[in-house]
Amino acid sequence: PTQHRPKILVSDDDFNVRLLTRQCLEAEDMVVVEASNGPETLDVFVRERPDLVFLDVEMPGMTGLEVCQRIRQMPQGESIPIMIVTGSDDRQSIDQGFEAGATQYKTKPVNWSLLGRDVLYMLRASDAFNALKRQEDRLRYLAYYDPLTSLPNRRSFNEQLNRILKRCRRHKSNAALLFIDLDHFKRINDSIGHGRGDRLLVEIAKRLTVELREDDAINYYTDHSAEDEPADSSTEIARLGGDEFTVVLSDITDAMQVERVAKRILDTLSEPIPLQSHNPVVTPSVGIALFPQDGEDPDTLVRNADTAMYAAKASGRACYRFYDEDMNARAVEQLKMEEELRDAMRNDELELRYQPQVDTRTGEVVSMEALVRWKHPQRGMVSPLEFIPVAERTGQIIELGEWVMGEVARHCQ
Repeated sequence: PTQHRPKILVSDDDFNVRLLTRQCLEAEDMVVVEASNGPETLDVFVRERPDLVFLDVEMPGMTGLEVCQRIRQMPQGESIPIMIVTGSDDRQSIDQGFEAGATQYKTKPVNWSLLGRDVLYMLRASDAFNALKRQEDRLRYLAYYDPLTSLPNRRSFNEQLNRILKRCRRHKSNAALLFIDLDHFKRINDSIGHGRGDRLLVEIAKRLTVELREDDAINYYTDHSAEDEPADSSTEIARLGGDEFTVVLSDITDAMQVERVAKRILDTLSEPIPLQSHNPVVTPSVGIALFPQDGEDPDTLVRNADTAMYAAKASGRACYRFYDEDMNARAVEQLKMEEELRDAMRNDELELRYQPQVDTRTGEVVSMEALVRWKHPQRGMVSPLEFIPVAERTGQIIELGEWVMGEVARHCQ
């Protein structure tokens, strides 16, 4: 490919200076565009998008310093190298030049034989700076965005939620956190393969973003501090990892507003997803926690939205549930049961009951069904309806299944 020839904007009201500058720069294989006054310089700068500006300070009307300041205020002029040239070589003039945004300062008479080299080295420094800036932007992107779906990631979500809740406290307004988990995603992922599973997640992210207004998504390239007001948006979407997504609604007026959003999420995510030969339907379970009643700080709000999401799963999945105090008490009870079930397997608190399977035609016992029972030291007999769902959710069901198989084999012997 042909190498990019740097484009230099030469701005001077003196025709001879422009001519000499053009000759010096073209000798170094640069493209030169010219302007003879301030307004024309700004016009040419916007139109031509040069790589560097050579700017005379003493121009009639709008001075070079004013032009320099105006260029720096434009998005495309923020980091452009600007060489300003002046007849004044006193300290105050030099300071004024740099305060206006100059990169390099030259006093007249200009050493024409060195000008081309000076510009060349300024361009080289500018390229290095831009490469560094691109790298910083990339690192910022990786730090705040999920590379698969391009949605804000967990870190980004945590910072944004903090900002939103601070703002809600100041304005005495309400917010809602929706915690979304895809039902049976692991099973679907394992059956269609992880490549298609990733494409499915990308499609889910796209549907969420389109449904909840793309222009509201968080943009972390606007580098505001934690105390600043966030962008004027009411919907923030993030992917926390795996098949977990969050939606934050700020400045909400009532729970009905949140309910409408939850219904839209359920409808849009439950549509079949075309993936080559497969068209899986992935339903979401959505847990909702409201600020300030369900939590006045980010951690509590997230924990309670998560609890509500598990309540949605327990209610049959493909639905949404609002958090309440009873739900939290049940969640604490479930957590306690998880720990006690783990101990029960170690402390021989589980036992088997056998139920015969009878062939109704002959009346013969043809097999036995092994049923697990939990004899709890304090609670007494705990129903399998209570502890089997806990074991399934936590993965303890595998260890429990192995224990049952071992016991059955031992009894058969």
